[in-house]
Amino acid sequence: MRGLLKPLLAALLAVALCGPVLAQTEGSQPDGTIAVESDRAQDFATRDRIMDILGQLEGYDDVRATVSNGIVTLRGTVVDATRIAALNELVARVEGVVAIENTVAESTDVVERLNPALHRMQERVAQAIAFSPLILVALAAGVLMWLFGFWLAKRSWPWDRIAPNAFIADIYRQIVRLAFIVLGIVLALDLLNATALLGTILGAAGIVGLAIGFAVRDTVENFISSIMLSIRQPFRPKDLVEIEGDLGHVIRLTSRATILLSLDGNHIRIPNATVFKSRIINYTRNDERRFTFLVGVDPAADIAEAQRIILAALKELPFLLETPGPGVWVEGLGASTIDITAAGWIKQHETGIGMAKGEAIRVVKARLEASGIALPEPTYRLLRAEQPAKTDATPAPAKPAAAQVEVQNVGTEEGVALEQIIEAEREALPDDDLLRQEAPQE
Repeated sequence: MRGLLKPLLAALLAVALCGPVLAQTEGSQPDGTIAVESDRAQDFATRDRIMDILGQLEGYDDVRATVSNGIVTLRGTVVDATRIAALNELVARVEGVVAIENTVAESTDVVERLNPALHRMQERVAQAIAFSPLILVALAAGVLMWLFGFWLAKRSWPWDRIAPNAFIADIYRQIVRLAFIVLGIVLALDLLNATALLGTILGAAGIVGLAIGFAVRDTVENFISSIMLSIRQPFRPKDLVEIEGDLGHVIRLTSRATILLSLDGNHIRIPNATVFKSRIINYTRNDERRFTFLVGVDPAADIAEAQRIILAALKELPFLLETPGPGVWVEGLGASTIDITAAGWIKQHETGIGMAKGEAIRVVKARLEASGIALPEPTYRLLRAEQPAKTDATPAPAKPAAAQVEVQNVGTEEGVALEQIIEAEREALPDDDLLRQEAPQE
């Protein structure tokens, strides 16, 4: 038994003295067993190995290492503080290292700190020169893609054929241009093997686009409303419409606003977002149009006879339609009158609504007065406290009989003059209009 133990103990002692010690890194110092005896040759070998490694790495030219009894002392300077921490991890992996004493400091020499930056810049310039032919090919491919996209967008076919109007066709062209610009950028980056950069560019563009979208929200809303109005076209050029209480003839529909010409000759500019969301009354859409007016007759008069006279007077007017015919009805009781409503229908493209209504009022008033039916004005009774009210009223002087009134026909002279003004306004900017007579109307 003792004969077996002696060779085993000798082998263990030889391994402990001569075998390599594997250094493991935990923190900044190696971990492992330490030999009982020092080996001078092992220290020299460890130092030479460390210096060989540092000589192959960039940034450690001024670092020196000494090894004594397995303890490595590092001295010198480096230009980057991160290299100091990396030294401990690197040296701890070398065999035979027991401990590390790192006294390397960060260099403050200006020349030493600028040299690496200049070296990197020189490398970038050399790399750019080497890649210049490929860069020129990538730029040429991208530019050719852009030029083809712009050429395709400028063509009238097929955009004018598939678009309902010129505004939508121009939007199609803008989309085509943008699509070919993106394709050109993707092609150029793919030739440079830098497609990963495209995700960063698109992400930044998305964030910028979102911020711009919030900033110009009203402008974007008007633009989208312009697209919808140009497609739906709820009115035509020269139509008489009422939008949000504004009454006027349509001059044009632009990409931002709807321009009206009021009956007084004033320009009304309404944002398209407001037009799209508003209630629109189109007075021109139907040729037949009705007008009404109120007649206040004497309460003592025969109401049925007054209605018959008014209806007969309306039927005398040559510009009123027979179907639908005129109408008369009692509207209510006024303060000192019986209110009767008279209505009549006209073809507004042949007869002006204002002149027709005025002529009807003139003839009805004349017929009622000729029949002895008074149209009294509002009367008020004033009582004075210091004097008793008089019971006998002085009769009002009798009104002379109304003269015979000739019925006149009215046309659209005022409407023709206003239409000429509208036509002149439209011809001033013929291309800045999204409305077309031949386009479908909702």
